[in-house]
Amino acid sequence: MIRHALIFWSAVLLAVIGLVNGVMTSGLRSLTSLIIPLVLGVLLYLLYKYPPRRFAKNGSRSRTKVKPSQKTMAKVAGLRKTHASSGKRKSYPFQVIEGSKGKNDDQLPKYH
Repeated sequence: MIRHALIFWSAVLLAVIGLVNGVMTSGLRSLTSLIIPLVLGVLLYLLYKYPPRRFAKNGSRSRTKVKPSQKTMAKVAGLRKTHASSGKRKSYPFQVIEGSKGKNDDQLPKYH
């Protein structure tokens, strides 16, 4: 974070030095070259702050609402029920099947 602040403030310092140098060498005529970038900056800021309606997230136009099917609602209700009872362990219909290979207790590691 400090590195980003250092880069930002060094860029601001260089911009100020450039403005002061331009004003000292050619007077206020050097500021006329800044009109287009300033207008573009203000325009971009206004578009960001007040976007057009077609790009706005919550437009004033009402969107068409889609009614979910009964099957979808049943799935959603089933998911809500499983999340509500998360304190209990879910029982799975799996069981351990012992292998048919013979086990040799001598080859098992000591930490088992």
